[in-house]
Amino acid sequence: MSATLPLSWLLILGGLIAFAPMSIDMYLPGLPAIAADFSVATSAAQFTLSSFFIGLALGQAIHGPLADRYGRKPPLYLGLTLYVIASVGCALTTDMVMLIALRFIQAIGGCAGIVIARAIVRDCCDPLTAARVFSLLMLIMGLAPILAPFIGGWILWFAGWRAIFAVLALFGLGCLFAVWRVLPETRPADTIASTGIGAALRVYGDLLIDRRFIGYVLSGGFAHAGMFAYITGSPHVFIEVYGVSAQNFGWLFGLNALGLIASSQVNRRLLLRYSTDTLLRRANRATVLLGLAMLLIAASDWGGLPGLLAPLFCYSVSLGFTAPNAMANALAQQGQRAGSASALIGALQFGVATLASMAVGLAGGGSALPMAAVIASCGLLAYIAHRAWVGKGMM
Repeated sequence: MSATLPLSWLLILGGLIAFAPMSIDMYLPGLPAIAADFSVATSAAQFTLSSFFIGLALGQAIHGPLADRYGRKPPLYLGLTLYVIASVGCALTTDMVMLIALRFIQAIGGCAGIVIARAIVRDCCDPLTAARVFSLLMLIMGLAPILAPFIGGWILWFAGWRAIFAVLALFGLGCLFAVWRVLPETRPADTIASTGIGAALRVYGDLLIDRRFIGYVLSGGFAHAGMFAYITGSPHVFIEVYGVSAQNFGWLFGLNALGLIASSQVNRRLLLRYSTDTLLRRANRATVLLGLAMLLIAASDWGGLPGLLAPLFCYSVSLGFTAPNAMANALAQQGQRAGSASALIGALQFGVATLASMAVGLAGGGSALPMAAVIASCGLLAYIAHRAWVGKGMM
C-alpha cells in the first residue's frame, strides 16, 4: 500500500472519474437547443440525461467483474473506445430516440473509467490514504463542473450542440492515450475473479448483505442523487424559469462546483484530526437541513434566484465531505473484490441518481419546486440510510 500516488496517476484518475460530469455538464447548456432542434419539450430532452444515468448504473455492474477477472486496463480500453464511438454518433444523429440510445451507450463505455479508477485507488492505498486521495481526485474532477458548462455554453454559441459531443469524443481519445501510455496494471494477485455471471452475482450478493457496506453506499448515493436532481432540473430552472443565458448558466453551475472542490480539500485536511465517520455523519445532518431550507425557499419563492442559489451552494459544499468519506469507508474492507465492490457502489448510486433525475423530469412544472423537493428528499434519505444500516451509535 502506498502513502500517495504519482501526480501523473492522479491527473489521469481524476480525468477518468470526471467522465460523468464532463459528459453531463458540458451539454447541459445545450438541452433547450436540443429540444428545439428535435421539436420536443425540454422535459422530453431531459430523458437524454436519464438514459445516461441508467447506462452509468448498469455499465458499472459490468465493468467491475471484468476488472477483477481480466485486470484494470483491458476493460478501460474497451470502455473508452465505446465512449468515443458513441460520442461521435451523438454528434451525427438526427433522431431524438437515437440520441437517447447513444447517450446510454456513451455512459456504458465511459463508466469504465469511473469504476476502475476507484478500484485502482483501493489497490494502491490504505483506507485513510484512500479517503485523502478521493478528496484530492475531487479537486481534479471538480474542475469539470466548473469548466464544462462554461465551455459547453460557448461551443453552443459558436458551433451548435453537436460540436459539444465532438469535443467529448476528443476527451475520450485523450484519456485512452494517457491510460495506455502511463498507467500500469494494479490488480492484486489475490483478487477474487468472477469467472461467470453466476460467480459475479454471488459476489454482489455477498456485498448486498453487508450492512455497513450498504449503509455507506446508500448514504453517499442519496446525497449524490440530490446533486443529480439539481443537474437535471437546473437548465429548466435557471434558463427558462429565471431567464439566465446559456453562457451565464455555466458560471452559476461552476460556482456550486467550486464549493464542492473547496470542501473536498478541507475534508482532506480534517482527516488528519477526525475520523471519516465523524465527518460523514456531520455532513449528513447538514444535507437534511439544507434540503429542507431549499424546499421552503422554492415553495415560497423567497429571494428569487439568489435565495435559491444559497442553499444549493451549501448543499454542494456538504458533498465534499459526504462523497469521499462514504466511498473510502465502503471500500475499506473490500480489497480482494475491489473492482466488483466499486462497480456495485456505482450501480447503486447512479441507480438512485437515475430515479431522482427521472422524478425531476416527470414532475416538470414552471418553478424550482420539483427540483427542490427531490433534493430535500435525497438529503433526508442519506441521513436515514447511514443511521439505519451503519448503526445508531455511529450517528
